[in-house]
Amino acid sequence: MEAQVTWNGRLSFSGTSGSGFIVPLGTSPEFGGDDDGFRPMELILIALAGCTAMDVISILQKKRQDVSSFEVKVNADRSSEHPKVFTYSVIEYIVSGNNLESEAVHRAVELSEIKYCPAQAMLSKAMGIERKITII
Repeated sequence: MEAQVTWNGRLSFSGTSGSGFIVPLGTSPEFGGDDDGFRPMELILIALAGCTAMDVISILQKKRQDVSSFEVKVNADRSSEHPKVFTYSVIEYIVSGNNLESEAVHRAVELSEIKYCPAQAMLSKAMGIERKITII
């Protein structure tokens, strides 16, 4: 796997990888940017949420759970000193559907956490991660 970032001027960049998709990266005017893209640290949290979300929904589909709505939110704390790494996060899974089995939802989240999601496995070595599950 590889990725690259190309400078577009000021503090604007375009990121891409083998999949060919392009993601804009930038920062706020406060830091010399044009507020024209994701902040790199935001992308780390999006990657974490996306990785576990894909696992969980895939597992729930295999368990034949009738999911009608699914959302994963990540809220992370950062250190106040540079390099301002993430120190702690909460991953919140919000699942709704028809006749959802609580045990199936909890097990899907657990399997993502302990077995399938490489982003979570990697980031859990650097910060504490708590999970919250809401079934509607």
